[in-house]
Amino acid sequence: MVSHADSPRSNGPHDDESEYEPPSKSSRKRAMQALQDLGAELVALPPTRLRKVPLPESLFIAIRDAQRLTRRDEALRRQMQYIGKLMRSVDPEPIQAQLELFRGASSAEVARQHRLEKLRSDLVEDEKVIEYVVETWPDVDIQHLRTLRRNAIKEREQNKPPKAFREIFKVLRDLDRAGAAEEAGDEDEPDDSDDVERA
Repeated sequence: MVSHADSPRSNGPHDDESEYEPPSKSSRKRAMQALQDLGAELVALPPTRLRKVPLPESLFIAIRDAQRLTRRDEALRRQMQYIGKLMRSVDPEPIQAQLELFRGASSAEVARQHRLEKLRSDLVEDEKVIEYVVETWPDVDIQHLRTLRRNAIKEREQNKPPKAFREIFKVLRDLDRAGAAEEAGDEDEPDDSDDVERA
């Protein structure tokens, strides 16, 4: 007869029981916090983007209600708890996938803005950069751009508000947007003239 002392459980009871342990309190808490964070990210979305996220109607309405509340309102805290509760009954993966798409679009926009900001700085530092701008966007108003550049240099020298400097960015941004829209149109209707290199 095998005594309790010789039982394998006495050597390492935790090894056998650990396989059947439910999720720990801390892991459940982390999972709930992740859902609440996801809910907070949804509340921060503009309505146009929120409509693109696959959400149950009840959760969508709860998020829209939260967006109408002021930041320091106690009601907002309670509403966020309610959203967190609703989040437990939805599959978070499609929601996260859509948010990832939004983040990708935002990253592209940030990169584009940084590129235009650098181009603006280069333009103010070196007048020859105007040649690159003309080559990239032939429709640019060169005289207007030259005037803005001179004014931006004066503003910097006289420690004045960078009005012309900001205006240069707007000009470059509008040119870039127009060029991007034109390229999108060219994809539908290919034009052989685009293949000709500019001298």
